[in-house]
Amino acid sequence: MTYQVQDILQQAYPVMPVLAVHRVEDAIPLAKALKAGGLTVLEVTLRTDAAIDVIAEMKKVDGVIVGAGTVTRVEQLKQLEEVGADFAISPGATPRLLEAGQSLDMPFLPAVASVSEMMQAMELGYTHFKFFPAAASGGVSALKAFAGPFPDVRFCPTGGISVKDFKDYLALPNVMCVGGSWIVPADALNQGDWGRIEQLAREACESVQS
Repeated sequence: MTYQVQDILQQAYPVMPVLAVHRVEDAIPLAKALKAGGLTVLEVTLRTDAAIDVIAEMKKVDGVIVGAGTVTRVEQLKQLEEVGADFAISPGATPRLLEAGQSLDMPFLPAVASVSEMMQAMELGYTHFKFFPAAASGGVSALKAFAGPFPDVRFCPTGGISVKDFKDYLALPNVMCVGGSWIVPADALNQGDWGRIEQLAREACESVQS
């Protein structure tokens, strides 16, 4: 199934887990735990040697949408298309990546940290962005400021967001979801503590429903 960027971000609400997975054998139980907790859109960062294989394995789990983060080169986009990734997210927005992203069969979410970067991408037709690094780039205050001159632009802020403040971001009308690594703590992943990961995912979902 081919998705649009807005579909990905809507389904990711409230949190898109940002995952750095080193062992391929963790892929399926991790995806199942997150799905059981209510989070079905998963971003596997290309920070590990296993990332591409992890994406391919997670794609075997019904009901989850699996994409890649930390996409920094056009060549990686081609790899992701070959493995059947559902979307791609970059930590920045180079001219080559922005141009390549327009010709993909999968959604591409570029990241911006400033108004100038956003306007350059908007000239090419982009209206949805990752805001990264969110906390270091002004956080909630910056996104509030963006909303005035750019009321139709939507964001998935990522970077420095935690369980303590993610709802502050979600309260903004221009934020569709947040990206967060706190859902899958490194120690829980290393120990295969799928129950803890499922619970953290469930708590994030329930906290925005109450």
